[in-house]
Amino acid sequence: MCLVLLNHGEHPVYPLIVAANRDEFYERPAAPAHIWEKPEGLIAGKDLTGGGTWLGLTQSGRFAALTNVRKPDIPPPPGARSRGGIVLDLLDDSLPMETTLERLSVHGNQYDLFNVIAGTPGRLLYETNQAPGSFREIPPGTHGLSNAMLDTPWPKVELGVERLSRIADDVCPIDPDVLFEILGEAEPFPDHRLPDTGVGPDLERSLSPLFIRMSGYGTRCQTVILVDRDGRATFIERSFSDGTFTNEERFTFQIRKN
Repeated sequence: MCLVLLNHGEHPVYPLIVAANRDEFYERPAAPAHIWEKPEGLIAGKDLTGGGTWLGLTQSGRFAALTNVRKPDIPPPPGARSRGGIVLDLLDDSLPMETTLERLSVHGNQYDLFNVIAGTPGRLLYETNQAPGSFREIPPGTHGLSNAMLDTPWPKVELGVERLSRIADDVCPIDPDVLFEILGEAEPFPDHRLPDTGVGPDLERSLSPLFIRMSGYGTRCQTVILVDRDGRATFIERSFSDGTFTNEERFTFQIRKN
């Protein structure tokens, strides 16, 4: 997952609005979004190599999403654990999310660099193993996360946040298609606006759009989540291959109150 845009705790109808792109190598196998048997009630795609997921929503209302961190000069730790397991742990109703995040703050060095957002509609938390003491509650409003820390002003993050903010301020009810339009922006940004993450200007340019299309790598799926204040949830995932739409999975349900 390489881009997560969200608005939470602010919209008059939707306490949680999520629009996210997952970027990955095309050859890495994955299953589209489906209802998992364990954790029970989880809706998410599945990484068939590591066994975890990059983003999910449970029928009890737990949400979590993870991105990696683009720092090629920092190698993963020996025997690094799969980061997709972090999302599964956070979406397991048998443990408080805070407990799982506190464990991550202690054992985060067992993973390659990551960011994770987790919570329930109206309350979201952020954790990363890039720097100590990063665990915090995300304030209400519109936020963006790519492959640096939360709200780092990369051009794709700034554009996504600006467009999502405009929709959240002016549109009600929200048509999921307008969120997919944001995620489909495939125009690279000019070189003078690109971050310098150590991968060279050509790759920085290719990775700069919200929707990435490269040889062997790109945006594999897009996810839109809308949860209203009555607990009605919509989860839509659209999959792509080499930049071409292939299928859509859609789920609507009432969040269970514990």
